[in-house]
Amino acid sequence: MTKLPTSIDATQDLLAKADYLADRSLATVLFLALRMGRPIFLEGEAGVGKTEIAKVLSATLGRKLIRLQCYEGLDVGSAVYEWNYAAQMIAIRLAEAEGTVDRARLTHDIFSEEFLIKRPLLQALEPDTGGAPVLLIDELDRTDEAFEAFLLEVLADFQVTVPEMGTVKAAQPPIVVITSNRTREIHDALKRRCLYHWVDYPSAERETAIVRTKVPGIAARLSEEIVRFVQALRREDLFKAPGVAETLDWAGALTELDAVALDPATVSDTLGVLLKYQDDIARLQGSRASELIARLRADMTAAE
Repeated sequence: MTKLPTSIDATQDLLAKADYLADRSLATVLFLALRMGRPIFLEGEAGVGKTEIAKVLSATLGRKLIRLQCYEGLDVGSAVYEWNYAAQMIAIRLAEAEGTVDRARLTHDIFSEEFLIKRPLLQALEPDTGGAPVLLIDELDRTDEAFEAFLLEVLADFQVTVPEMGTVKAAQPPIVVITSNRTREIHDALKRRCLYHWVDYPSAERETAIVRTKVPGIAARLSEEIVRFVQALRREDLFKAPGVAETLDWAGALTELDAVALDPATVSDTLGVLLKYQDDIARLQGSRASELIARLRADMTAAE
């Protein structure tokens, strides 16, 4: 288990060890969240690296990663705990077959930890010799307001009540990372429990550095052209602009094709790696892709 960073620079260095190139504003919020023991709420477009932050913290700090993937209809049974009803029924049938049914004792036995199925939120509150885990609550905006209200209670005291057993309280609160793609607004009451940061698309310089770090061996000119092309796409009227994750996928794909520079044919053939909607792909195929390539090359020549 690695000690928590003692400065903003140390936080940046910690992330860099796992090849996550964070800007100083993000490193500052992460440092403060770790030092103050507060959840961090990361909001931004899909694919900008919000989820990766929790994974990197887990890896660099040597802590267990517990992930709660949110979705519409998520309830307490899936997020916190539920009882193993099948095993409980077998225990009841066995007790009845033995003919020695003490109802009070049987009730106590079947509502014990042996029959409890622990879901991510409950797992995150349990003591761990490796230190408090990293709890990733991913894409909270996909859930409804009822679950959000329940989560507010959990984050307030880092405890959960199991009616049949009592209250489970974390001896050491987990490191909580909450992400949202902002498909809906999260209530202010929950945001007030957290330190907030908007994870934006990186600058061209930082995105180029990310590509060269994550796709080793990529040609220098190709990496620059890829980033300039993607940055230009983000200014287009697309249904879904490509995130950093798509940039890396595309860079990897073009490297596999032994490309050394962008050309219209290869771009058109590989747009499905970069864009995920047919209308966006159709908009870029052909002349528009050629125009963007010509423009970025003119900009690169002017900058030389």
